[in-house]
Amino acid sequence: MDYKIKINGTEYDVSIHKFENTTAQLTVNEVDFEVEVEGLVANPTRTSYKPAAKTIQPDVTLGKPKTSNSSAYELKSPLPGIILEILVNEGDAVKAGQQILVLEAMKMENSIHAERGGTVKKINYSKGDSVLEGDVILIIK
Repeated sequence: MDYKIKINGTEYDVSIHKFENTTAQLTVNEVDFEVEVEGLVANPTRTSYKPAAKTIQPDVTLGKPKTSNSSAYELKSPLPGIILEILVNEGDAVKAGQQILVLEAMKMENSIHAERGGTVKKINYSKGDSVLEGDVILIIK
């Protein structure tokens, strides 16, 4: 096993060739050493870890709001930025195409509009909050 280590600002190339009980044979910057390592258990037993298989379902609605059911959708931030103004409140009725908020990104103000009408059920962020691309800003049902 090869490593690069830094001690007091000096970088060393370290290769460990053999590790047996509490003795290691290694090379540091092309110089061979045999060293005793404190705190190791002689002949430790190794256990292997095999993670459980995970099934990943692809999001077939890429670029569209993720629906939690047929009558609600999540309005996601289209790019990272800072929320300058939220123009609706929870419980407000909104129409498709209505401006919902103003997002500053790359020193430009971007108007974010509702993709469809409904009632604002939950607002997850406030004025002045930073958001990342894909963050769910609010839910309309």
